[in-house]
This record gives sequence, structure tokens and C-alpha cells, in this order.
Amino acid sequence: PGDPRRLHRLVQAGRLSALREELRAGGPGRAGDPLLHCAARHGHRDVLAYLVETWDLDVEAADRDYKRPLHEAAAQGHRDCVRYLLGRGAAVDCLKRADWTPLMMACTRKNLEVIQDLVEHGANPLLKNKDGWNSLHIASREGDPLILQYLLTVCPAAWKTESKIGRTPLHTAAMHGCLEAVKVLLQRCQYEADCRDRCGCTPFMDAVQCGHVDVARLLLKQHKACWAVRDALGAQAIHKAAVTGQDQALRFLVSELGADVDARTEPTRLAPLHFAAKPCTWPVRASTLPAWSSSCGPGC
Repeated sequence: PGDPRRLHRLVQAGRLSALREELRAGGPGRAGDPLLHCAARHGHRDVLAYLVETWDLDVEAADRDYKRPLHEAAAQGHRDCVRYLLGRGAAVDCLKRADWTPLMMACTRKNLEVIQDLVEHGANPLLKNKDGWNSLHIASREGDPLILQYLLTVCPAAWKTESKIGRTPLHTAAMHGCLEAVKVLLQRCQYEADCRDRCGCTPFMDAVQCGHVDVARLLLKQHKACWAVRDALGAQAIHKAAVTGQDQALRFLVSELGADVDARTEPTRLAPLHFAAKPCTWPVRASTLPAWSSSCGPGC
């Protein structure tokens, strides 16, 4: 059998002629099925077709993570490989470790055509991975509005989903600062103004905690979000902005919305300054919040 490492190098480089010579001399040996994964990952359709049609390698072969070649091609956005594998009968909703489908993998890339190919071959956008995320969650993290529009068109119910900790695609888009994605979700979906995850966090809190003030403004204006709501531990948006050191978000909350710089969590009675002083906090300049209450001192 051929040297597995050399075979993989040839496949990775797309050197079909050299690969033919190597395989004629010794066959694929134990390199076998992983060669398909390598060809799909690197987008070499000609190599993929040669391995399948000449050496009869299985398009449904799984690696140690239960990934099929279709997962690899979809994850890298190689449309020609995706279409070839689907044409050869690859299962469109096969699961890899953690229950990810090829459609979920494709949604990690901003490649609408690959997503369309998978859906048109029967991929189900409503399937969830082990964390409870469906394809819309994943696409919301990446933030491409055209992909969100497409998924909501072919599967209007996709937005009615929550992860295992109660997070919606709107939470995801807000946390990652995907302004255009948030606009699409607000236009196309019927989320409650302050929908909460298991920790009581709202999309507005997520946006502020990660410093996405433009998203926070949009949620206030179009979604009527309430900036003063509390999470399950009694913290408000100002506490969350303080713990992650979001200077701009803190100014926005205090100067534009009138948030109280001495607001206390309930029932622990911690002020934003306590959160800002935590060792893990990103740097916050003292001038950011100039009106801390004198009552918030050592031992309070």
C-alpha cells in the first residue's frame, strides 16, 4: 500500500496525476476513506470523483469525529464537491460528533449557494445539535442577512427555537454584534421584546455586555427593549457592561438612557463598580463613570 502521508499530501495539493500513479502502484491501503475527507475539505472535485469512481471509496465513510466528506465540503464552502457528493447519494442530514449536520456546517460560512443546494436536497433547518442550536442560530452568529432571509423563507418556523439554555437566534445575533442580522430577525420574526434565556439575559443585555451599542440602540427603538430589566441574579445591563469593561456601552447607558451608576443587584446589593473591579474585567477608565456614589466604598 502507498504511504498514507504522501497520499494525503497529494490529495491536499490536488495532484491527481501523481495520485493516480501512487494508487496504481499500491492502492489506498489504510489511507482509504480519509482521503475522501481530505479531497472534500480542500475542494478538489476531480480527486474526489476519481477516488469514488475508480477506487469505490464510500461517500458515507465517517472519520473519528463521525464527519462524512459532505461535512468537510460544506464546512469549507466547496459547492462543486457538495453537489458531487449529493449526486452520489450522500445523506444530506448525516450527523457528526455533537450532532452537527452538513447544513449547520455550511451556515458557519457565508456561502448561500451551498446552503441552497443542501436545502434543495432535503436538508432540515430545524434539526438541532447537542447544544440545542439549529441552523438559524448558527447563521445568526455569522450575521449574513441574505442567508437569514433564505432560511426564514424556506422554513418560516426556524426562529421559534431555543438552545438548551433558552437562547434564541436573536440573542446570538445581538451578542455577536450582527446589526443587519438583528434587523432581519426583528422584521421577520415575532420575538418578545425582552425574551430571556435561562440566566434571565435579554438580547439587549447581550449587546451591551459585548459593546455593540448600535445593536442595543436598534433593540430599544424597534423592539421596545427595556434597558432596566434584571437577569436571574438581579443584575441590569449596566452591571454587565461594567464586568466586561465596555466604556462606550457604559456611557450610552448612563448619559443617554439615564441608568443609575449606583444601581444595586438584588439581593446581593452589588453596584456596577464592584463588577468593574473584578480581576477579569477589561480596562475601564475612571472617567467613564464620573458619578459613582460615595456609598460604594470598601466593605460595602
